[in-house]
Amino acid sequence: MPDFVYLLETRLSAAQRSAIQHIRDAAREAGMNVFLSGGAVRDLISGFPVRDLDFSVQGGTSKLKRPLEKAGAVQWGAHAETHTIFYWFPGSVRVEISSARREEFPKPGKPVYHHATMLEDLRRRDFTANAMAISLNDGSYGLLLDPMNGIADIENRHIRLVSNYGFIEDPSRLIRAVRLAARTGWEMDDRTRTRYENAKEEGTIQYISPYLRGYELEEIGHEEDALKALRALEAEGWMEHLCSGWTSAKADVAGIEALHQLYVKLLMQGVHPDLSAAQMRLLTAKMSPKDLAGLKKALPCPGFVEQWEHMDEAAKAFASRLTSKDATLPSDTWKLIANYQPEPVLWLAFTSKSAAVQAKFQNFFEVWPEARLKIPTQLMAEMRITADLPDYGHLLNEIFFGLIDGKLETEEAMRAFLEPYSPPAPPPPVSFRRTRKTKAEVRARLLQEEEEEAATTGAEEGEEEDELEHDEEEFEDEEHEEEFEEEEEEEERKPVKAARAPKLAKVAKAVKPAKTAEEAPAKPAPKEEKEARVRPEKAEKPAPKKPAPAKAEAAKPEAKKVDAKAPAKVAAKAKPEVKKPAAKVPAKPEKAAKAVKPAVRKAAPAKPAAAKPAPARPAAKKPAAKKAAAKPPAKPPAKKAAPAKPAAKKAPAKPAAKKAPAKKKR
Repeated sequence: MPDFVYLLETRLSAAQRSAIQHIRDAAREAGMNVFLSGGAVRDLISGFPVRDLDFSVQGGTSKLKRPLEKAGAVQWGAHAETHTIFYWFPGSVRVEISSARREEFPKPGKPVYHHATMLEDLRRRDFTANAMAISLNDGSYGLLLDPMNGIADIENRHIRLVSNYGFIEDPSRLIRAVRLAARTGWEMDDRTRTRYENAKEEGTIQYISPYLRGYELEEIGHEEDALKALRALEAEGWMEHLCSGWTSAKADVAGIEALHQLYVKLLMQGVHPDLSAAQMRLLTAKMSPKDLAGLKKALPCPGFVEQWEHMDEAAKAFASRLTSKDATLPSDTWKLIANYQPEPVLWLAFTSKSAAVQAKFQNFFEVWPEARLKIPTQLMAEMRITADLPDYGHLLNEIFFGLIDGKLETEEAMRAFLEPYSPPAPPPPVSFRRTRKTKAEVRARLLQEEEEEAATTGAEEGEEEDELEHDEEEFEDEEHEEEFEEEEEEEERKPVKAARAPKLAKVAKAVKPAKTAEEAPAKPAPKEEKEARVRPEKAEKPAPKKPAPAKAEAAKPEAKKVDAKAPAKVAAKAKPEVKKPAAKVPAKPEKAAKAVKPAVRKAAPAKPAAAKPAPARPAAKKPAAKKAAAKPPAKPPAKKAAPAKPAAKKAPAKPAAKKAPAKKKR
């Protein structure tokens, strides 16, 4: 489905669009709906040149006369029964405005007209290709009305009747079918062809009304190729019924061909004349005065007849102006030919015998147009003169006129002429990109970034290694402490025997190397943290049942002998009075351990060399491994001997203490 608004804007000439706008304004002022209908819509869709404009309004056309006359329209004729008015608009635009109606045919060729809606008006038309309309109203501009599916017949290139009795009711449709087929090359569909032949044999053409007979005669002259249409009607025998004295033999065939050649040349230079009057002059060139007078009298538009008769006078008036002082320069001659009324221009170029006039037309058609190729588009682009400028079209015309007058032959003259039209240079664009640097600068910057990144990464890795080492050492200390606590508890539950003294000495020797390795980074804070961890656990444990006082006293001196270098903390654990202040420590020892951590890290700088000893890590782990290997034979009997020990199973919960790394002093 084509965009009909686009077709209205592109397929029509400027003069035709102006005429449409004037009619829209007049209909809006009169309060009527207006539609573009008939052959104009058919030609828009099918791609043929739009020769005239047909309008239909819902109401009386007499209300449009005054506003259209103010717009410059000239009334050519009218038909009262159909409420039809024929106008000639400036720019050689032929317009037909009629009221929407429906028709009844009590007899062939005797219609009775009634006012109706637009859809009823389309349903009473002759052929489906002509039964379409485009709305020109504000609320529905560009809307297509096609109740008979005429657009499908246009695609199929068919001429199809709207009504089965179309040729009988209105015999002028027989002539219209032949004329449309000659212009477009379309064919009647099978049913339409059958009805056409039946109506032709029955002689229904004799019932054609005088108005429609004159209307069809005038339409022959409005055809683009009038001679072809005349020959087609003559071949079908219809000219005998229309005008027996008018045949193709009475036409000036050579003159018509020359006229069409001039018509094409004028179109190429932007001049759009109407061929109707000139063609009628040549088509009837050999008719007798009597037949010619009868033909002119039968035509429904007196305005068209007047234009036909006064063609010579109009051409003579134009010739006098063309040879006057007003057209001395080539540019003046061009402006005069391009802006004058096109029909006298066409007839003068065809009929004039003056050498001066023909020389000017020769320059207009062939010489001066070559100057358009010399327009310096490259220089204009350099001076920022582009098609986006509002007066670009006017400037091109001025350059063209200067070239044909010989005023802009040099580049200096052209540049001086274009300088006033050159817009100012735009401001330099703002660049957000960084300035380009040399390869050495880029390489140095990359090296610097790599060094900074390496330094940052090394510092972070060093901190992580310190933390990991700190966590591992603290975890080992806690394991040692747990082992000592378990051994002390076992000693308290069992009677002390002298035979076990060598065993305790071996345990002390296994622990001793780990302690000496850990004594290098002297950090007092871990001791407090260890006590904070141990005391809450001991506060929760039930008081162990102590053996006889004699045995406890005997065990104490032996423990001192075995591990003389053990920290004072181990001795403090054995004393009952140390457990009393432990009850005041908070229930969450992990937080206390975390709080101690910052103090431990601050103390590290006191001995930077010992903060991260590389060989200390494996040295600390090896004694722990030896202790673990030495302990298994001693643990099983301890568990069997103390089945009621509830606090001994808390060892798996100790990994939470890894979050607070700290080193101990022993």
